[in-house]
Amino acid sequence: MNSACRLYVGNLAFTTLENALSDYFAQAGTVSSCDLMLDRHTGRSRGFAFVEMASAEEANKAVEMFNEKEFEGRALTVNIARPREERPPR
Repeated sequence: MNSACRLYVGNLAFTTLENALSDYFAQAGTVSSCDLMLDRHTGRSRGFAFVEMASAEEANKAVEMFNEKEFEGRALTVNIARPREERPPR
């Protein structure tokens, strides 16, 4: 997995569905994957997702197109995802 192609998408509406998000990001290019983060206990959206684009160029285009733009009533936060930090188990 190329981390330059992976986007962090934050401030999502809790009603946002993975396929709606994927379709929205397809405007910037090919969406390789879309992972909406869900709360383990309630199954509800946690308000953020990771969208992987086919290329770094498409990922950068998506950041330019969608960061701070409104989607389903919320201004999105879109940026290149940082590698996940190892966190000690709780």
